[in-house]
Amino acid sequence: MIKYLKEKIRKHKEKRTFKEYGFKIKSFDLPHFGKIRYAQWLHPSETEKYITESNIHFYQKLSKDGGFIIDIGAHTGDTTVPMALAVGKDGLVLALEPNKYVYAILEKNSKLNSEQTNIHPVDFAATDEDGIFTFNYSDASFCNGGYLSKINSTRHRHNYTLDVQGRNFENYLFENYSNDLPRLDLIKVDAEGYDKEILKTIPKIIKHYTPHILVECYKHLTLNERLDLLNTIEQHGYELYRLEDFTTLNNLVKLNKSNMTEKKHFEMLAVHRDKKAVIFSS
Repeated sequence: MIKYLKEKIRKHKEKRTFKEYGFKIKSFDLPHFGKIRYAQWLHPSETEKYITESNIHFYQKLSKDGGFIIDIGAHTGDTTVPMALAVGKDGLVLALEPNKYVYAILEKNSKLNSEQTNIHPVDFAATDEDGIFTFNYSDASFCNGGYLSKINSTRHRHNYTLDVQGRNFENYLFENYSNDLPRLDLIKVDAEGYDKEILKTIPKIIKHYTPHILVECYKHLTLNERLDLLNTIEQHGYELYRLEDFTTLNNLVKLNKSNMTEKKHFEMLAVHRDKKAVIFSS
């Protein structure tokens, strides 16, 4: 019992005390990609990350060799790296992470497999206008968090704040990636409930290029916020499906107003109606 209490006190103190954590390099031997390296962040709340062929093949179904993918809320790059392997050296993954402590790890991961990948990391948040924004995190060393003031729930327990740079993302894309946008295949958003607000800032990108969209239905979203997320995407001609994981397109559940609360927290894939045949025949 004493040992348990000491450990609980230690973890509580650790959560409340700022520390800048480094990383360790992990290696994964993949049959079709060879030796892939990954920088594992050493923050105690960070889960172990793995690079798998099944995850890479999942992104190959949503993009192609030479394709363009945008990863918003890239964190340390555990989604960015397999995405980049999926589209190859001739492809491009633009990875956004506004948290400077996490961004340092993402930047490292953007360079580790440069002979097979092409990753552009940027250290700002996708917002409706340029400026400085206050994000909320669950610990003093800023592991998990986001722009939580934009959701109604106050039960998220993310009580540590960090000011980050935000930029109007649609303007940024047209100014810096206009030549790449015609090959845009996929946008992934993982922003702790802020996903729909980010999508609302890039309507021209979604409408004109109709990329596949991966978003999450955050556990603290209200029913109205869930329906707003659904409508924000559907209005551009998309159908949405609940994903079981990022390894297969089997067993997808089509989403509508009636089943957006069947699960508390889940991932979603949005496919434009003009691209359904391509996706579901692959």
